[in-house]
Amino acid sequence: MKIALMDSGIGLLAAAAAVRRLRPDADLVLSSDPGGMPWGPRTPEDLTARALDVARAAAAHRPDALIVACNTASVHALPTLRAELEPALPVIGTVPAIKPSVAGGGPVAIWATPATTGSPYQRGLIREFARSVAVTEVPCPGLADAVEQADEPAIDRAVAAAAALTPRDVRAVVLGCTHYELVAERIRTAVGQPGLPPVALHGSAGAVAAQALRRIGVAPAPSAEPAGGLTVLLDGRTADLPEAALAYAEGQLLGAVSPAR
Repeated sequence: MKIALMDSGIGLLAAAAAVRRLRPDADLVLSSDPGGMPWGPRTPEDLTARALDVARAAAAHRPDALIVACNTASVHALPTLRAELEPALPVIGTVPAIKPSVAGGGPVAIWATPATTGSPYQRGLIREFARSVAVTEVPCPGLADAVEQADEPAIDRAVAAAAALTPRDVRAVVLGCTHYELVAERIRTAVGQPGLPPVALHGSAGAVAAQALRRIGVAPAPSAEPAGGLTVLLDGRTADLPEAALAYAEGQLLGAVSPAR
């Protein structure tokens, strides 16, 4: 069994680690575009072209499924990717976890890139799933870039700036960019209020990992022998896991396995 994941950069680590936990025996292919990261500011046409290149590089390794572990690419490129690759290769997109975030009744904040914040796509999800809940859209300029570089001071500044825009009564935060899941506990700490329970965080990694297994008809087996290999593709070329990835627990989990042959 082989699962491929794609993103502009290391935002795919959270979903890849989720797959690894569900199926330690699965081979993983991580395909990214460090030369074009970030994808958020690009035009939809440019982003789609770059996403296609990244997806084709992953597909060349003949995976059983491809996870688009990027919110922005899922918004703009998913139909094109599916038109080219399906049905031979199931393609699983990433959607912000707005629906589960409102189960507690709110209020809710959605942390996302400036390009996604206020977008028709995100506003549509809010109307569909959170019509009766107070929702605050919080732009997080620079946070994905800081996470990508594992730049600790920049991460702290970006998280603090977004926390300052988050209402104090918020009880759930949607992590609307896959990069943010790598610093989830920092975000939880930053938005926490003395005397109140910890704020619930809602990412997409676990859901997309489970959906990928469902699409190929495979059940989770967390106790399987950890025999899965790892192939890393940077701009289509085989490479080592980026050093910045090892700054995060998810990257360390993936880096603990032998490279695929």
